[in-house]
Amino acid sequence: MAITGEIFRQNLTELLEESPSGSPELHVLAVDDSLVDRNVIERLLKVSSCKVTIVESGTRALQYLGLEGETGSLGLDSAKVNLIMTDYSMPGMTGYELLKKIKQESSVFREIPVVIMSSENALTRIDRCLEEGAEEFLLKPVKLSDVRRLKDFIMKGKVKDVEKKSLKRMRSTDCSPPLSATYSPISLPCDPSPLSSKKARL
Repeated sequence: MAITGEIFRQNLTELLEESPSGSPELHVLAVDDSLVDRNVIERLLKVSSCKVTIVESGTRALQYLGLEGETGSLGLDSAKVNLIMTDYSMPGMTGYELLKKIKQESSVFREIPVVIMSSENALTRIDRCLEEGAEEFLLKPVKLSDVRRLKDFIMKGKVKDVEKKSLKRMRSTDCSPPLSATYSPISLPCDPSPLSSKKARL
């Protein structure tokens, strides 16, 4: 898990450095067997200033990520995917099965948020996907507001998460309290001796 977090942090750092505006670019892997739906999703993502890779099946998505067979034609770019959006109902491999493979069989990609899309508002289907680790369940047709909300959540949320983990790592090397902690004059040092404990009680 630590390796996965480190890979994600490196990818995010690279994206921050590569973006001229200073804001990272979201790379979305979109999976849908419908050509019409693929075109719609691609347009919505590009309008939202996302980098998008479109594939037509769950098997092709796994190949692109390097989890099955040969890797995709874009090679190492697959390591920089920040979000996976997949249709639920697809021949061969459903979006649910793709979700399970990513979350259960990949130590590298299980941290990437997966969003399931479906034209059917079936509560059992929604619950099953969310329980398996899906970040969100969107009803088709997907709207521009859905894509922008996801982008804001992923980029702002993950940047904050990286900052928190980095701060936690720094703090773990010394005995300083976290920045959010309230200073107390009776706080004990790292390795309290009986004398310092007695003083603290006084």
